[in-house]
Amino acid sequence: MTLPDAASLEAFSLAELRDVVGRLVGEVRRLHSDNSALQAGVDAQQATIAALRTENQALRDEVARLKGLPPRPPSRPSGMEQATQPGAADKGAKRSKLPRGVKRDRDAVTAERVCKASVPAGWRFKGYEDILVRDLHLSAEVIRYRRERWLLPSGETVLAALPVGIVGGFGPELRRFVLALPAQGQVTTERLTALLNGIGAEVSKRQVVRLLAEPLDGLVAEDQEVLRAGLATARWVSVDPRKSRAISLTLPRATPARTGSPPRSATIGLPCSGRGHRSHARPSCRCCGRGTPTTS
Repeated sequence: MTLPDAASLEAFSLAELRDVVGRLVGEVRRLHSDNSALQAGVDAQQATIAALRTENQALRDEVARLKGLPPRPPSRPSGMEQATQPGAADKGAKRSKLPRGVKRDRDAVTAERVCKASVPAGWRFKGYEDILVRDLHLSAEVIRYRRERWLLPSGETVLAALPVGIVGGFGPELRRFVLALPAQGQVTTERLTALLNGIGAEVSKRQVVRLLAEPLDGLVAEDQEVLRAGLATARWVSVDPRKSRAISLTLPRATPARTGSPPRSATIGLPCSGRGHRSHARPSCRCCGRGTPTTS
């Protein structure tokens, strides 16, 4: 539709102006109807996309269930919409006045120190203002143990024993530190050696390797005792055979078990995961030949 210029409208008659206005009204109505049809098409497409997303998520959940994967965590509504509502700023201002940070170690204070202020005479003391400061202290210690030697009338010499945990001239705390960093922090041997020497403990890389490779019978026995104590006191036990080493435990007493949990008097066998052994659930370990009885 071609519209006349504004200057040419002055020469139009009343009938011609009415004809132009009528054609304009018809064009506006047509555009409005086309816009309504487009909006309806957009709404239909959005509804189809939402339905397809729901169906896709249901299929994903079904695939995860068939594969034995953990379920999808429940979705929570976002807080962005709530922040744009009236009154959200006032709530945020009130919430910011609350104390922030982790306060679980408030009852685990290991030391208390008083900071004195230099004030002139005649001022009144009004108590203390407490603040918790988290700090870490790492220091190397070289302890000299003077072991007593006694000579018996028979000519035999008795030497006093060292405290438990000292192996090869290294104390138990250093051994725990050396074993924890590679296992939990994935620290290499070179970095661990540099870290120990930076703290002040003179140790070579070969000595660190020896501490990592030496038998850990004492720590293994302690770990098994902790595991036995936990199995003996727990109401039910959940075990992942792929992440536990071979161990056979028989619980002492029988109690009613929950649905889906093993009974109290059960022999639990876990696959081997020692050094050089692959973790697998079989009647016997293919690497070392040790038996791994299954749960009865």
